[in-house]
Amino acid sequence: MLAKLEKSQLHVAVFGRVSVGKSSVLNALLGRNAFSVSVLHGETTEADMQEWQEIDAGGIYLIDTPGINEIDGEERERVAHEVAGRSDLLLFVVDSDLTEVELQALKTVAASNRPIILVVNKSDQYNDDEILKLRSIVRERVAGIIAPENIVFSAALPAEQIIIMVDEGGNEKESTRRRPVDILNLKSRLWDIIESEGKTLAALNASLFAGNLSEQVGRRVLATRKEMGAETVNMYCLGKGVAVALNPVPLIDIVAAAAIDVGMVIHLSNIYAMPMSKTEAGDLIKTIAAQMLLLYGSFWAIHFASSALKITTIGLSTVITAAAQGAIAWYSTLIIGRVTEDYLIKGKSWGEVGPKLAVQNILDSLDRDSVMSEAKEEIMRYLKKDKGK
Repeated sequence: MLAKLEKSQLHVAVFGRVSVGKSSVLNALLGRNAFSVSVLHGETTEADMQEWQEIDAGGIYLIDTPGINEIDGEERERVAHEVAGRSDLLLFVVDSDLTEVELQALKTVAASNRPIILVVNKSDQYNDDEILKLRSIVRERVAGIIAPENIVFSAALPAEQIIIMVDEGGNEKESTRRRPVDILNLKSRLWDIIESEGKTLAALNASLFAGNLSEQVGRRVLATRKEMGAETVNMYCLGKGVAVALNPVPLIDIVAAAAIDVGMVIHLSNIYAMPMSKTEAGDLIKTIAAQMLLLYGSFWAIHFASSALKITTIGLSTVITAAAQGAIAWYSTLIIGRVTEDYLIKGKSWGEVGPKLAVQNILDSLDRDSVMSEAKEEIMRYLKKDKGK
């Protein structure tokens, strides 16, 4: 893209369904057979580019692309969309009324905010009345997507005609001829756009491309952070669950667990490039915990009851009680971790929803019984293994 800007190039890409004559349209503009034309379906398998050697057309390149909607042609379609998204001006070629697939593809490329000329090719197949009717149908179908002046008809590679000559003796002689190429309307409209907007098209496209690239990078970075965040939260869930289960002193384990949560919040803040101090992490946990108590106060009361029961039981019952309390600790850390991630993604903000709804959304997204059951099983396995040692 930088090289294109430095050389003041303008890229014009052709786009459309298989076998509508995309390569023929470009060849007609070039005045030579530079792009592959074949009766085989989907002859163009990758993007190809040629400089337009028209008078005063320096720096303008025509780009051929694979056809869309071809069987086993997903990769070709991806290339076509990618090239269309990077070009400065698009020629969307059809050969009749638009199919539903073509209409959806047209809407997709129109969303890229590039100028589009809709080229109805193979117009030599229709008589004058049919062309008038087809023009009216096409205009109605693409209303709001393509301006009427950007709908042009062409005959880039007219079909051969059979000519029968009869001499004075009544003898017939058969020959063939090809009608002249008709791309005058396309060439005129193309030049109008290039002359009026050409200087700004490349710069505008570069800006759009840079913006899209930035968004893609941002999405990938966020996805990576979410993956690392999920692993971190799971690690702290296990650590806190086991720590609470193994601590023999009632209520003291709750205080120790709070310190683990603070460590997790600080860890997550570093992953999301939003560093927090211990004080900030503690305040955030208090806010989340307050909303958790408001929403499920009775449920969290079991946490304290389990802590008190743990010292009064012995043997296997102690392990079971410890595992139950550890599972609750696991669950609470999972919620704190998920809510913290949401808070950090929004730039250390609750957004418009506020802390209560943010916590509520996380609670609603979790199957509490399933999480608790899995946590309890994991802690039980750890405790039994530890007891065996």
